Amino acid sequence: MPILDRLTGRFRPALALRRAIQLSDSGRLAEAFALMAIAAGAGIVEAQYRVGRCYLEGIGVPPSHSEGARWLRRAANRGSPDAQALLAALFIAGLVGKESGSEGLFERDSSREPDFTAALELARKASEAGSATGQALIGYILSKGPKAMRDLDAAHGWYEKSAAAGCPEGCLGFALSLARLRQPEQRARIAAEVRRAANAGLPTALYLLAILSEHGVGVPVDLEAAQRLYREAAEKGHASAQFRLALALIEGSLVDQDAAAGEAWMRRAALAGNVDAAYRVGELYAGNPQRDYAEAATWYRRAADAGHQPAARALASLYLSGNGVAKDAEEGARLLRAAAASGNRESQVDLANLVLDGGGEPDDEISVAGWFGASASSGDLVAAFNLGLCFANGVGVRKDQERAAHWIARAAEGVAEAQYMYARMLQDGRGMAADQREARLWFERAARAGIVDAQVALAEMLYNGRGGERSLIAAAHLFKQAAAAGHAGAMFAIGALYETGQGVSLDYRAAQKWFAAAAERGHGHAQLMLGRYLSRGIAGDQDPAAARIWLERAAARGVEEASDELAETERRHTSRPLAPELGA
Repeated sequence: MPILDRLTGRFRPALALRRAIQLSDSGRLAEAFALMAIAAGAGIVEAQYRVGRCYLEGIGVPPSHSEGARWLRRAANRGSPDAQALLAALFIAGLVGKESGSEGLFERDSSREPDFTAALELARKASEAGSATGQALIGYILSKGPKAMRDLDAAHGWYEKSAAAGCPEGCLGFALSLARLRQPEQRARIAAEVRRAANAGLPTALYLLAILSEHGVGVPVDLEAAQRLYREAAEKGHASAQFRLALALIEGSLVDQDAAAGEAWMRRAALAGNVDAAYRVGELYAGNPQRDYAEAATWYRRAADAGHQPAARALASLYLSGNGVAKDAEEGARLLRAAAASGNRESQVDLANLVLDGGGEPDDEISVAGWFGASASSGDLVAAFNLGLCFANGVGVRKDQERAAHWIARAAEGVAEAQYMYARMLQDGRGMAADQREARLWFERAARAGIVDAQVALAEMLYNGRGGERSLIAAAHLFKQAAAAGHAGAMFAIGALYETGQGVSLDYRAAQKWFAAAAERGHGHAQLMLGRYLSRGIAGDQDPAAARIWLERAAARGVEEASDELAETERRHTSRPLAPELGA
C-alpha cells in the first residue's frame, strides 16, 4: 500500500473509507480492503458492513464466512440497515448461528437450521430504518417461514411496500404473492413485477419471465426472448433454468436446436442439484448407441438419492439386470419398493411383476395389492386393472377369478390391455360364464386400440367363425396388421393362409416368405414349414442344407413332425443315382 494511503487510513478513517471505495471501483481490491479494514476497526459502520461483504464474497481477501458474519454483526448492532438485512438473510439460509461468547458465528460447512425468529427481528429493524430489502425479507418469512409464523395477507402487504420502493426481491415476492391469488386479471401486473426483478438481474426472476414469455402469460408469446432469458438465468447458475434451456436446445422447442449444447447444459443443471436433470443425464447415457450403463447408474443414483422416483425405478432395473452395476436383486427390489411406496405407479407395477416372478419380500405382495386397491377404489382404471391381475394370480390377496373379472371389467372401460384381458376371460369362462360373442366384441375394441395380441385373437375368431360370422378376408387383414407389429404367430398364420389360398390368393412364395419371417423370430411350427418348403422345393428352389438347419431348430423346440420331416429330408437328399463307370 502506498505511504499516503497508509497515513490517510491511520489518521482519517472516514477518508480511508472513501479512498477504499475509489480503489475498489478501479479494481485494486486488495489495497481497497486494507483501507476498508482500517476504517472498520475505527468503528465506521459502513466500513464494517463493507468488510463483512468482502469476507463473505472473497473480494480483496480470502473468503471467510465466520469473519464476514462477525463484521456484519458489529455493523448491525450499530444500526446499519444493510447489515441487518444481510444478516437476516444469512439466518434464513441457516448460515449463521446466534451470537456466542466470542462472537463466533458459523463456518460454511457447519449444519444449522434456519433461525426465522432472529431473522424476523433483524428484518424488522432494517425495515424500520427504511430498508426495502428488510421489508422483502419480512414478506418472505411470513410467507415461507414456519407455519406458526405465516401470515400470507401480511406478507403480501410487506412485499407490495418493498416493491413500491423498487427492491428487486420485493418485486419478485409481490409477483409471486399476486400469483397465489389466482386472479387472471392480474397476469399483466404479475409479469410487470417479474420483469422489474429480472431487469435487476435476479436469476429466479429471469427464469420466471422466461416461462411467462414462452407460454404467453401476462406478456405476448416470445420464444426468442424466452430462450435468451433462460440462458441468462442459466449462466447465473439457476439450476431450473439450466434444465429448461437444456430441454429446449435438445428438442428445439424454442428457437435453436443444438443437442450437444443441450446435453452440456443438462449436465450443468444436474451438477447444480436439479434432480430431473440428473435423471435425464442418466437417460442419455442409457439410451445412447454405446449404452454406458455404468455412467447412467451414477446419474440415476444421484437423482434417486434425492427422491426422484423414475430415477429409482431406472436404477432398480439396472440392479435387476446387472447392467452397469453388479447384479443385486435385493437392491433392485428395495429401490422399486421405495419408489412404489412414494406413489410411482410404474414402480408398483414393476414390483408386482417381480413378485409374480418369485422375487421381492413376503410383505411386498400385500403392499402391492393395497396400493392398487386404494387407487382402484378411487376410480383409477389402471390400478383397477392391476388389482384384477392381483386377484387373478393371488398376489397379496386370495386368488379369486370372479373378483379378478370384476376389476378387469371395470378397467376395460378405458384401458386397452384390460379390454384384451377381459375378452380372454370371457372366451375361457374364467370368473364368469363363457360368452364368445361378447369376447369377440371386446377383442375388437382392444384391437382397434392397437393391442397386437387382440388383433391376432380377433383374427382367429373371424377365421373360425366363433362369436359371429366367419370372414377370411378380415382375418387376413388383421393377421397382416399384427405381423407388421412383429407378431410371429400372425406371420405364421399369414403364411398358412397363402399356402391354402384362404382370404388371399394362393401363393407359395409369399407363404415361404412369411414362414421365414416367423421362423427367424423363433416360431417352432414356422421353422417346420420353412424346413419343409426348402427340403421339397414347394416354392421353387430346394436348399437341403438350410432345410436341415430349420428342421433341427423346430425339433429342438419340441415340434413333433420336425423329426419325421428331418428324416425324410435325409432320405430324399442322400439317395443319389450311382455315377457311370469311366469309359462305359
